[in-house]
Amino acid sequence: MKPINLSIIAAPAAAMTFVKTALFAGVLLAFGPTVVLGQSTEKKGTTPYVTHFIFRPLMTIDVGELGKATTLEAVGTTQNMKGEKMLDKMSARCAALNVASGDKKYIDGACVLADSDGDKIFSTFDTRDLDKSQPKMDCGTHIITGGTGKYKGITGSEPFACITMPALAGPGDYFAMDIPHNTSWEIK
Repeated sequence: MKPINLSIIAAPAAAMTFVKTALFAGVLLAFGPTVVLGQSTEKKGTTPYVTHFIFRPLMTIDVGELGKATTLEAVGTTQNMKGEKMLDKMSARCAALNVASGDKKYIDGACVLADSDGDKIFSTFDTRDLDKSQPKMDCGTHIITGGTGKYKGITGSEPFACITMPALAGPGDYFAMDIPHNTSWEIK
């Protein structure tokens, strides 16, 4: 009786193992970058988020019945309402001018959002600029004008609402607001 050549029997199994390994490696190469980079690869989207702000009056010009102008600083943090990474857990800081003179009442300003990497998004806002297609966002519109790092080249529009929070304790006329945004953005 002739001995059995085990290498003939083992060759097809080894070839199958090699093919499976090669296919798995191909899948990792194809999908690995997407898994590692996650949402940072997105170049456009619509993101609902809320900024939880504390407003601090800096200076006021009060001319009695003629009008009043107050500069404000606002600081807070953002919360993505869909639980996504974009526009979530960012620090927010804004400078604003609140004008009330006769029938003119508005707030204009600019904001910067910064993420944990230090990358920033810059926007301006105007409470007279309302997006009629989003009636619940009835307080104004931010216009995203640019960004740094992963947000370089970002533009967009952010209609927003204003939700007054309970009065804050202590002196200084500080006040709190939640500002829900419905942001359409694109990074070019």
